[in-house]
Amino acid sequence: MASSTRFSFCSVVVIVTLGILAGFTGRSSAQLSTNFYSGSCPKVFSTVKSVVQSAISKENRMGASLLRLHFHDCFVNGCDGSVLLDDTSSFTGEKTAGPNNNSIRGFEVIDKIKTRVEKACPGVVSCADILTIAARDSVVILGGPSWNVKLGRRDAKTTSLAAANSGVIPPPTSTLSNLITRFQAVGLSTRDMVALSGAHTIGKARCTSFRTRIYNETNIDASFAKTRQNSCPSTTGSGDNNLAPLDTQTPNSFDPKYFQNLINKKGLLHSDQILFNGGSTDSLVKTYSASANTFNSDFVKAMIKMGDNKPLTGSRGEIRKNCRKPN
Repeated sequence: MASSTRFSFCSVVVIVTLGILAGFTGRSSAQLSTNFYSGSCPKVFSTVKSVVQSAISKENRMGASLLRLHFHDCFVNGCDGSVLLDDTSSFTGEKTAGPNNNSIRGFEVIDKIKTRVEKACPGVVSCADILTIAARDSVVILGGPSWNVKLGRRDAKTTSLAAANSGVIPPPTSTLSNLITRFQAVGLSTRDMVALSGAHTIGKARCTSFRTRIYNETNIDASFAKTRQNSCPSTTGSGDNNLAPLDTQTPNSFDPKYFQNLINKKGLLHSDQILFNGGSTDSLVKTYSASANTFNSDFVKAMIKMGDNKPLTGSRGEIRKNCRKPN
């Protein structure tokens, strides 16, 4: 799973502490259901989809941004809508954390969805579930696979800057072992990790996320590096926010071209190219590059597993009226 839109799955951050990781491994998805709102809010899917469709028609990149918001939400304390909370007098939220600051986006789209869903069925649908549905719809609208999303999450009443800064969200400088470890910490396998990295078939990344790679790394196609250097100067502070597509072939289509790029040494981020660099995930990259069906199937399975990460259900949490603040 921004301004590098990495699930745009990319970002910046520090080291993981085992204590924090231990708190993220709990999974409690038994109460989630694909028909959770069938009686209480049957219009939720059509309502979410219409707003997402409108947002993507205005800016294709928004699909990747919404997908990435869901990723960043689920990796920090589980899929609880906490990434959407603005700072308050009692807590500093996740938005200004290293992986998120000047990076994650799409909050206004979620606000618009929430407003419309509240009109249709007040106090019923959580912001965490809205994020989950919007992520699925974004993939479908951009040509990717569809799936039945499991719902029934409730929203966190608080959040933590420290949790988002703890290193659970993989930075674009990650080694392969770092990626495997961080995904395993939230119940996702190496295969899940590679499949979810395929979300980089859409979206863009900021120059600050790939500058070091295009100037200093050797496992990169020379002409590709030169092209990226044209819009990303080597001097820090110059062009930092300039964007480049994570998939240069079909940046607005959800397809396996991302994996073909890796085989051709055209991965934009270090954490992209490390998936095909003589290591244990090379064979998976080859498999996905050759089979859209296999990639789509594994991506769907991984998204569902990620959505199962430590949700608030039952009487825990709340159904926020405004996704930006607790009730």
